[in-house]
Amino acid sequence: MYVSARSDYAVRAMLAIAADRSEQLVKAATLAAAQEIPLSFLHGILLDLRRAGLLHSHRGMEGGYELARPATEITVGDVLRAVSGSLTTVRGLPSDIAAYHGVAVGLRDVWLAVRCAIEEVVDRTTLADLLAPQRRAVG
Repeated sequence: MYVSARSDYAVRAMLAIAADRSEQLVKAATLAAAQEIPLSFLHGILLDLRRAGLLHSHRGMEGGYELARPATEITVGDVLRAVSGSLTTVRGLPSDIAAYHGVAVGLRDVWLAVRCAIEEVVDRTTLADLLAPQRRAVG
């Protein structure tokens, strides 16, 4: 699994929003500065996260972003799919589309197993899990 800068930035932005305890909306510029993400790049990521139903955005001087659901209900897999689509690819295509012939026919099963293993981890790990005090102490 290749984790792009876009995917990494998306998870970091979502974690920063989830961790914010100020009861105020989080501004894109604040996220960009805190996580060292280029602001212009972050705007596109936040748009994808909003379109996927993971964030709510509010306009205006007091505007910003907030999670659309509690951090306990948003998984790393949700975030990754929102900004990247398929979690695993083979030659740029989703792994379930890969087709082989002859001696390589069994290779598709390997790629599907890899996808399942990745999904098992990212779909059971929530933002709240990553923000838990015991997780930070171990990391």
